[in-house]
Amino acid sequence: MMSPARKYSYVFLGAVALLSAWMVKEGGQDIVGHGFSPAHSPDYFSIGYTKLEMDAAGRQKNKLLADKMTHYSDDGTTHTLRPVLFFYSQKMPPWVIQSETGVLSADGKELSLNGKVVIERAKTSTARPLKINTANLKVKPETRYAETRERAELISPPNVTTGTGMKLVFMSPIQLELLANVQGNYEK
Repeated sequence: MMSPARKYSYVFLGAVALLSAWMVKEGGQDIVGHGFSPAHSPDYFSIGYTKLEMDAAGRQKNKLLADKMTHYSDDGTTHTLRPVLFFYSQKMPPWVIQSETGVLSADGKELSLNGKVVIERAKTSTARPLKINTANLKVKPETRYAETRERAELISPPNVTTGTGMKLVFMSPIQLELLANVQGNYEK
């Protein structure tokens, strides 16, 4: 037969064990780092980010550089600081697109370049250099397509053309369309 003091100590130890298990379940997540995290918090980042994409033949198709890249797990977006996007082709110099910031969608199919955007292509033996100044450009890297609703200034010395809204396809044949209020200064 068990003494009442001994029964009491077993009940007490059982209660302590249950209380401990409950505390681990409720508060233990914070101890191991799986607790609350603020909405839209980064899960990883990189300083001096580079992303290359190759075509089926193993040649560079496009490249994305950024001073800083931050990935967010809640929506899968990748935010970049001072991104530079290159579109390569075999016969022409690359198109180079720079902006202040950028946001790449979770599926990688849309890159929103925010703030001032500069698009450049170097001179070739058959084409003059081209520089486009605009803002807030939406780029679809997979199809090499870009568009904006903002003002765009096309500079191909000595000619300058401006307009509001632009659509641009970076594949040969290059397709560039200004959508409204188009004006130009052309040297004959």
